[in-house]
Amino acid sequence: MKNLTIWLEKSYLTNKNDSFKRITPVTVNPLTLFKMKNIPVQIVLLTVVSIWLVSCDKKKEVDEDEAKAFMLSDTMMNRITLDTVRTEAVRNELTLVGKVVPDENQVIKIYPLVGGNVEDVDVELGDNVRKGQKLATIRSGEVADFEREMIQAQSDLLIAQKNLTSTEDLFESKLVPERDVITARKMVDKAQAELDRVKEIFTIYGLGNSTKYTVRSPINGFVIDKNVNRGMQLRSDNSESLFTVGQIADVWVMANVNESDIPKVKLGMAAQVQTISFPDEIFTGKVDKIYNVLDPETRAMKIRIQLQNVGFRLKPEMHATVTLNFEESEQMQAIPSQAIIFDRSKNWVMVFHSRSKIETRPVEVYRSLSNRSYIRSGLKDGETVISKNQLLVYDALND
Repeated sequence: MKNLTIWLEKSYLTNKNDSFKRITPVTVNPLTLFKMKNIPVQIVLLTVVSIWLVSCDKKKEVDEDEAKAFMLSDTMMNRITLDTVRTEAVRNELTLVGKVVPDENQVIKIYPLVGGNVEDVDVELGDNVRKGQKLATIRSGEVADFEREMIQAQSDLLIAQKNLTSTEDLFESKLVPERDVITARKMVDKAQAELDRVKEIFTIYGLGNSTKYTVRSPINGFVIDKNVNRGMQLRSDNSESLFTVGQIADVWVMANVNESDIPKVKLGMAAQVQTISFPDEIFTGKVDKIYNVLDPETRAMKIRIQLQNVGFRLKPEMHATVTLNFEESEQMQAIPSQAIIFDRSKNWVMVFHSRSKIETRPVEVYRSLSNRSYIRSGLKDGETVISKNQLLVYDALND
């Protein structure tokens, strides 16, 4: 403990028996005051209390000087972000779980039109194909039968046409009756109809001049399902598709809505979609379909969000997190969510008045969303808060 200076009063006598008093400064250690018998206890206590008050005043002056000395540097001003407190309608958000699926209106399943042996498969799952591109080749006995029918129909038509020509010549020579000519013309029409039927089959099946059946893509898109391999034996009554080709320039996100949240979902609501593959990227769309039935097992209702798939980033069967935003009737002061500091079991914000005047203020948060927080009390409309690197300023002012 430091030494103290006290003032002692002492009386003196002169030759004329007069007296006077002199105050003399004495430096002592506070602990020795208790050992001095001729100094009252009141003086000692008063001295200690005076020392404590002086030290508190000095500490207060130092704190005030330090506060006045705080000022944000140019570098720090460039690192922080300032936002204005605004009164807004309180928004709420609903988070749903879903998955990415292709647009069903642009998905084609390709089934085998004939049975046979798969000789070649030219594409793999996920390949981008063009309309008319060969996907697989099948050697088929049914195609051979169609080829035989084509040759037979062409031969029958040729015979019928020659028979008609000869019959017409005989009719002109009065050697046959007119009914024979009519019959010959009917035979030509019948043969022509059969040939047209076989040609239509060739067109539908995409057959050529060989016994091989070529499976081709009917649209541009991606192979999103494949159920055929080289050497596979196919039956003509096979009910399973060989390929599924779909366009994914536009995709759907199918999301499940819990029964309790159904009243909050409206057609046309803005939706934000995030995926595990691109966690920092938000895909925006809207609710374009509400399926007004519940799954009996999950007790959930499905909704559909349509998205533009720029760069084909979204792949079918990707898991997705869907956020739906909607407004409530109440209005409150709103600030960016990142501006709030949680410390000592309270929420704080840094209110910016000037570079040398920054206030640490407690606030009561009504609701915090991913990027916006609504304040019940503690802020006024138009005030400025620090929303980036505010923790550095908070630590500097509150150490």
